[in-house]
Amino acid sequence: MMVEAAGLRRVLSVASECVPLIKTGGLADIAGALPSAMAAQGWDMRVLMPAYPGMLDRIAEAAEVWSHPDLFGGPARILAGMAGTAPAEVPMLLLDAPHLFDRPGGPYLGTDGRDHPDNPERFAALSWVAAEIAAEGLSDGWRPELVHAHDWQGALAPVYLRYRGIACASVLTIHNIAFQGLTGAHRLHGLRLPEQAFWDGTLEYYGQISMLKAGLIAADRITTVSPNYARELLRPDFGMGLEGVIASRAGAMVGILNGIDTQVWNPEADPRIIPFNARTLKLKAQNRDRLREDFGLTHVPGPLAVVVSRMSWQKGLDLLPEVVDGFVARGGGLAVLGAGDAAISVALAGVVARYPGRVALRTGYDETLPHRMFAGGDAVLVPSRFEPCGLTQMYGLRYGAVPVVSAVGGLADTVIHANRVALDAGCATGVVFPQVDATGLSQALDQLCDLYAEPAVFRAMQRAGMKQDMGWRRSAAAYARLYEDIAR
Repeated sequence: MMVEAAGLRRVLSVASECVPLIKTGGLADIAGALPSAMAAQGWDMRVLMPAYPGMLDRIAEAAEVWSHPDLFGGPARILAGMAGTAPAEVPMLLLDAPHLFDRPGGPYLGTDGRDHPDNPERFAALSWVAAEIAAEGLSDGWRPELVHAHDWQGALAPVYLRYRGIACASVLTIHNIAFQGLTGAHRLHGLRLPEQAFWDGTLEYYGQISMLKAGLIAADRITTVSPNYARELLRPDFGMGLEGVIASRAGAMVGILNGIDTQVWNPEADPRIIPFNARTLKLKAQNRDRLREDFGLTHVPGPLAVVVSRMSWQKGLDLLPEVVDGFVARGGGLAVLGAGDAAISVALAGVVARYPGRVALRTGYDETLPHRMFAGGDAVLVPSRFEPCGLTQMYGLRYGAVPVVSAVGGLADTVIHANRVALDAGCATGVVFPQVDATGLSQALDQLCDLYAEPAVFRAMQRAGMKQDMGWRRSAAAYARLYEDIAR
């Protein structure tokens, strides 16, 4: 049974995925971490998410708190309960609408690898229900004073609030502006949206409907997941066609850096690894040996770098096959875990065949293996072409895996480049390269090898990274100030 914390103000988080129930990217981590972080700031946050197949069985003591006979083509209900285990339990509101969400495939893609054709209706329904909860509350008496929507899948929630005249504040967070929820204008009435919202420019985007654009215009406040990404979104090369809309709302936008769950990601108490901390860094060598065994790597005299990522052009992983030769020649080794673009996977498999025992690849997703990779890796590579925030480099810092990152988004906000001034001051935590191409990444890997060849310097960087505060305390406080400003 979900129990409301006495005296806390109420906020509804609207997300398409949430750890520990389902994850395809960083949004799920953030949606799962925010409730406990915001509880410490005086906010009772519940997460509204679709009930994908198998989800209802994973909610403890679920209770029905809302129902509707016709939610975009079929009956629906909401079951409230807790997901996960203490101390990382998440208060969930699962939208059980089988006609929309109970189907094979993933949350966004069918078994054929293509978008579900009714994705606009599926996630519009999620947003519409958020507005209903804000208007009427739940049967257990819980009603939010603020709705916090995430990405295009939740972006219509502020729109429904506005056009239905519901007095509830709203925040929209952009996790990745590359995904905008575009669909044909013929869907307007099916999405239960007024024509006014199209013709006044709220919804319309080059003759189509953009669900993300609509949310950006309708929300009381907009946040992005790092200060640097907030600045980048004003530029055409990062704004993905919405930079003009962002500029028009610049006064309502703020970049708040994501954090990580420092209880789940804690090298001192992680049951998946040989525990260590900044004072017992020598134990990291034992984790390195285990990692080599996990991936079948033999002798790696130089730095052992890891990649834990979605295989995509955005993540810059297409650059790896071009730079591995030089890295291996300098003694480096590489362990890659990821899934996605088939062409990138094939190219990396070719590198593995060329360097058996020095380069290894695992495809798919594994909850345990990333912990072992960060614990055993000397470095973590994040050569993204754009990266709104990034969590991988934070996990690396926490576990003493020196990040090698491009100077974009949250990567630039969280990693201090190892130039001579930073090294002398003892604050350098990684290698940051501005030129996101094979030459830039190759030069960054050369610097990594140079640093690794000086053990005292490299250990100092590892320790500096492990001492960084990667948790949610400061970010949650920033969200709390934002909430309080608009929910009065």
